[in-house]
Amino acid sequence: MDKILEALVSSSHPLAVKKAIVKKVVEAAEKEVTEEQCQALYALAARLILVGEDAFQRQVGQQVQEAYARYHRDEFARFLTKEFVLSLLQQGYGPLERRDPAIVDFLHGCLRLLISCPAVLEVAATLQTEVLRVACERPDAPLCARLAALLSDFPQCMPRDKTKVLFCQQLVRTISSFQCPASRDRELREYVSQVNRVSALLQGVWKADPATLLPSLQEVFAVISSTDSSSEPSIALASLVQHIPLQMITVLIKSLTTDQNVRDASMIQALCRMIDWLSWPLANHVDTWVIALLKGLAAVQKFTILIDVTLLKIELVFNRLWYPIVRQGALAVLSHMLLSFQHSPEAFHLVVPHMVLLVQSLRSDGLPTSHAFLLQFTELIHCMMYQYSGFPDLYDNILESIKDLPKPSEEQIKLFLNQSAWTSQSNSFASGLLRLTGKSETGKTGLINLGNTCYMNSVLQSLFMATDFRRRVLSLQLNGGSALMKKLQLLFAFLAHTQRAAYAPRHFFEASRPPWFTTGSQQDCSEYLRFLLDRLHEEEKTVKALQGKPSPAVSDGPSAAADGSEEVGPTLVESMFGGRLSTGICCLQCHSVSEKEEPFTDLSLAFCPSAAAEEPFSGQACHGPVNGGSESSEGVSKESSSSSLAPDSERTTLSVTDMMKYLLAPEILDGENRYFCECCGTLQRAERAVRVVAAPEYLILTLLRFSYDAAQHVRRKILDNAHIPLHISLPLHQQRSSSSSSSFRLPFQTQLDSHENGENLAKKLKPSRREEEDEEGGQSGGLDRQKEQREVEIPYVLSSVVMHSGMSSESGHYYSYGRNVNAVDGVCSTAANHCLPAGSKGVEPSGSCPPQSISTAQEVEGCLDQSSRDWFLFNDSRVTFTNFQSVQNITSRFPKDTAYVLIYRKQETGRPPGANGISINGLRLSGEPPLQKELMDAITKDNKLFLQEQELNARTRALQAATASCSFRPNGYDDNEPPGSCGPSGGGGGGGFNTVSRLVF
Repeated sequence: MDKILEALVSSSHPLAVKKAIVKKVVEAAEKEVTEEQCQALYALAARLILVGEDAFQRQVGQQVQEAYARYHRDEFARFLTKEFVLSLLQQGYGPLERRDPAIVDFLHGCLRLLISCPAVLEVAATLQTEVLRVACERPDAPLCARLAALLSDFPQCMPRDKTKVLFCQQLVRTISSFQCPASRDRELREYVSQVNRVSALLQGVWKADPATLLPSLQEVFAVISSTDSSSEPSIALASLVQHIPLQMITVLIKSLTTDQNVRDASMIQALCRMIDWLSWPLANHVDTWVIALLKGLAAVQKFTILIDVTLLKIELVFNRLWYPIVRQGALAVLSHMLLSFQHSPEAFHLVVPHMVLLVQSLRSDGLPTSHAFLLQFTELIHCMMYQYSGFPDLYDNILESIKDLPKPSEEQIKLFLNQSAWTSQSNSFASGLLRLTGKSETGKTGLINLGNTCYMNSVLQSLFMATDFRRRVLSLQLNGGSALMKKLQLLFAFLAHTQRAAYAPRHFFEASRPPWFTTGSQQDCSEYLRFLLDRLHEEEKTVKALQGKPSPAVSDGPSAAADGSEEVGPTLVESMFGGRLSTGICCLQCHSVSEKEEPFTDLSLAFCPSAAAEEPFSGQACHGPVNGGSESSEGVSKESSSSSLAPDSERTTLSVTDMMKYLLAPEILDGENRYFCECCGTLQRAERAVRVVAAPEYLILTLLRFSYDAAQHVRRKILDNAHIPLHISLPLHQQRSSSSSSSFRLPFQTQLDSHENGENLAKKLKPSRREEEDEEGGQSGGLDRQKEQREVEIPYVLSSVVMHSGMSSESGHYYSYGRNVNAVDGVCSTAANHCLPAGSKGVEPSGSCPPQSISTAQEVEGCLDQSSRDWFLFNDSRVTFTNFQSVQNITSRFPKDTAYVLIYRKQETGRPPGANGISINGLRLSGEPPLQKELMDAITKDNKLFLQEQELNARTRALQAATASCSFRPNGYDDNEPPGSCGPSGGGGGGGFNTVSRLVF
């Protein structure tokens, strides 16, 4: 029968005749057939299936084999011998080579016919060995896909025990050797399908035997980390990623990034090849694993690898955005790479030239997912242009292409950047010895204590948080003559853009330290602030005088002119912090008035006498010095120091508003303090009053905490709590500007005369009852009858507070609270937190109400915003989030921690929102001005140096980790010590000093 069938299929008879005869042969299988005939038919069927000349012959072979194997299974089992199987797999069949996929398909079909026959077990044992051998020979994708199909249907043919692990590893190697010769879509789809069948086989093995997973993944890493340039692994390995359980990310990344045997070159190769996997279509989770490895390397501070890989692959990742099938994963990786590469704009600028074309393509391709993708891409663009502003020539076209798309808020941008920075990555992959020294979650930069320099650090952080002043400083175009301002500009640039958690202001400290300040000793921060502002002012004035040019600072404040010379306009310090006071003395006998105006940059507020604190404020008391030191007089100190020692429940808490009223209240000069009237020619009773005639943009208030005890000849600290309102109003007396022959001069008092000046100006006499009755009867007249009733309330909002912790100005610690507030945005963007003083619940102290320009809705919102985290606590190197309630309650919790210097920002409700923004060449990127190239280069250089330092330190500690035995307190550890303490939360800072015991810090 086999001879007849063989002759028939190769004859020239019509196809219909051939099919009819073949049908008869197939039906004859149901009848009894000798074993010899069966074996002959099986051999013929195998020959037709494997080497048939056409599809008809192969179809006939399959029909005959299936029919006779069904009815004569035992004979078929004896046909499919071990020797026959080995011959097919090792030698091939006739013209067929042994690696021809048709052979595996033939064996697969034979096993299906013997699925319930015991003979399958013998064949399976043979195939277990042969399958491993075939895998070691690196079969191509078609053969491997056929083999995977066979093993999926017949898992008993899978290698067992230890050989199963070896089989998985060899299969990984086989996948890495796949090549895709196809160029047409149909062929590409077939290739991807073949690869997916092989990776699905590995997934099944891993699920059935989890012990094979880790060795397989180790083999994957060995392949992709190989530095052998002769063989490039196939991106088909990406098909395996989707089958790796995501919960293994932490374990695997830790194993990779902390393994000291993995060389940098190998890690770079591995990461680059994983990034190449983004090109593999339909591979899930590739972006997840790539980002996890990037974060893992950042956590162990291997920044050199990250820099090299980012610059090498950023353009390839960007190019993947053009292909819809892989663009979502590519965008995730691109976003992380760009947002984390914060030390330099180099990576971002590599892809900037291609962005406009991509945006235009996304707008026009018509795909339903393109618009949502474009919104995500636009968000990334805004974040990067915010981070690296100052390149309008590069960004103009990009901004024009996305101008109609939503823009994330500045808070969102800062959050994205802070979360993505290399130095802010979670280092759960690293041991305690490898903990990062990156920025805190606030994204703010601390200042290293260089040895009792907390007085400087607290002042600099407060000035930095003065938003409009900071922006003006950073936008200045300085020449070589502005040495100190140039250093301040560089310091502000580093505070805004450095990758370091804390910056060491050594050069600025040397340039700005008053000559009478002893290095290493604690100093008065208020004195330092006045000296610093005076130096900046005088320096700018000198430079402009030498150049003969007007100052670039523009302000509504008073201008200054040299005596008899041309006006040059206000300096930056004057335009930001300068105001003017008018002091008038009216003789109560002849009612003649003597007035004198003087400039100020800060107002010193004396504490009211205890009698004034115990009863409602009468509005008549004495005022403290203006720019005149930090001490109050002996008389005041005696009264207030005694009250400061009393329990909180026994005294009333004063507010800053009360102290301002106390400063501006009229004073009766009588007795020993009578005034010599030139008109009367004798000493006369007189009334003296101080009025603000020009309000500064930033109002600096210094509370006179340090009093001089003449009996003991020591300076004591007044520990009275002072309520700090979020909003205050400054009464501005509007009058005709009087001509003045003297130019604006910051009245900074040197250390030698500040005590005398402060003591003299702080003295006031409480008016007698007769004087009060005279005033009530309208008999005293005084300055009230001389001045025009043209006072307006200028609203201010709190920007920062410098706190002093300790008992004297020569010891203790300074730290500061601050938040970003500008002239317009501060009213709306920060809550009107009108908190109560410590210990009170219900009635706000006198003078703590907000100005009338603040709406009721904002007041309500402010009261609900007590616990919001819009404030920062700057404690040398340590920066943390806090809230306004903590600012107000700090003295009640820690009695030695008291507010000392307050900075308020004037609110201009008439200006449109955003009027304070920076615009250069018509390009408006954010509120912050773009950095000049010189500043950007300095920061980029230092950021690279910092990353190298971090990496070197991490590697050194890793080498010592095996033998190191030390106790440490992890980052973020916080006990309940006060902010000014020297504990781990105190942030005293050493600035590199290894001081073990320090009395002050």
